[in-house]
Amino acid sequence: MMVTSKEGIELIKKFEGCRLSAYRCPAGVWTIGYGHTLNVRSGDIITKEKAEEYLIQDLKKAEKQVESMDDKYHWTQNEFDALVSFAYNVGNIIGVTAAGSRTKKQISDAMLLYVRGGGSVLPGLINRRKAEYDMFVKVGQDPVIPTPKKTTKKVVKKPKNADIK
Repeated sequence: MMVTSKEGIELIKKFEGCRLSAYRCPAGVWTIGYGHTLNVRSGDIITKEKAEEYLIQDLKKAEKQVESMDDKYHWTQNEFDALVSFAYNVGNIIGVTAAGSRTKKQISDAMLLYVRGGGSVLPGLINRRKAEYDMFVKVGQDPVIPTPKKTTKKVVKKPKNADIK
């Protein structure tokens, strides 16, 4: 089973931020830590360690969803990480994958459409979806730079009497 890479976790942390006191997100949902919403109530306060614990629990749910479609898509690490971030934020990948009927290109394009929270387009979601899209379509961690082939110049020697007519 695939797991979210360090880069994927950092992407989630960057966009979720960490708040140790419960707050209402733009969609009106009580949230705490790195975007944790399960059983959160007004007035809840947690430690940084508890926020990390919630993150790991919530990541497992998102990873399981993305992994469930790996037989069809054979995700790269970047695609997996991007979709885990997406699922972590949206709650699932059923819509963006159209329940497994879209191509990877269609999925990456559809990710960019999920930019509303509480009925409004949110600049933070526009930025997050763009970052997830960029991670999804990234071919690899580092570009592959081909090694130049050694070429040997073939020297053609003229016969000694080639200039004599």
